[in-house]
Amino acid sequence: MKKLAVMIGAFLFILLLAGCQSEKSSSSGDKGEDKKVKITATTGQVADIAKSIGGDKVTVEALMGPGVDPHLYQPSQGDIKKIQEADIILYNGLHLEGKMGDIFERIQKEKPVVPVGESIPKEKLIKSADDAKIYDPHVWFDPELWVYAVKETKEELVKLDPSHKGEYEKNAEQYIEELNKVKKEAEEKFVEIPKERRVLVTAHDAFGYFGKAYSMDVMGLQGLSTDSEYGLKDVQNLVNTLVDKKIKAVFIESSVSKKSINAVVEGAKKAGHNVKIGGELYSDAMGEEGTEEGTYIGMYRHNIEQISKALK
Repeated sequence: MKKLAVMIGAFLFILLLAGCQSEKSSSSGDKGEDKKVKITATTGQVADIAKSIGGDKVTVEALMGPGVDPHLYQPSQGDIKKIQEADIILYNGLHLEGKMGDIFERIQKEKPVVPVGESIPKEKLIKSADDAKIYDPHVWFDPELWVYAVKETKEELVKLDPSHKGEYEKNAEQYIEELNKVKKEAEEKFVEIPKERRVLVTAHDAFGYFGKAYSMDVMGLQGLSTDSEYGLKDVQNLVNTLVDKKIKAVFIESSVSKKSINAVVEGAKKAGHNVKIGGELYSDAMGEEGTEEGTYIGMYRHNIEQISKALK
């Protein structure tokens, strides 16, 4: 039923989008010196790149705010206007945004539609354990890989607005420096955690690149997408792992229901092993706008701190 609802939502969105074609702004094709580039991004992570590189030369609208799960996201009527008015659309890609990928394929006939995560070389991506043709879309969890998305965004903005090429390039360089810095911070923090405790357990399998970057074992109750189902057997298997490895903390995610992880904690307790909630991590969504956690760097630092404190 859940998948059917997503398909119906995507279908209705396409119909609404088609009905709005005649309402395009006549000024969209003319960019004067003082006209800002209008960007519509899907996730907060992608929007943060656009804001950081574009600076005061762009306006950025993010479709998915704090606490929103992109795997299950269904576009609203309000999103139509944001997409229609945009000069360029940026999204993660790699099937993170579910059915929106089909919608973006249709829109790219009219304007640039860029899956920034798909700029990463395929040999650097993690393949799904269930299907070798599907890749883990949570690429922002390795800042080194996220650099590719930054460069792709910069190149697209330069193509669209070459008069501000120098500013875009400078801003991109500064952003990449911040990515390198936060990755080094994480490495320094996590080396303090004993190797046997470097096990990150979350609601769904979003931290694969994170684990690979910092030599951590990562386990999720659900698969790469929260659209995947889990059952009592999955809960019991994870409980057994927690008990056998004496793992002392698991984590909830800001964009995923706490119900699944609570079931694991309760299961471990019944087996005689107390597991605590190590904290809330930002996985597929960032924090509230205007807060540190509402930026990519702030979100990442929050996760580093929570994981480090809970697993030491």
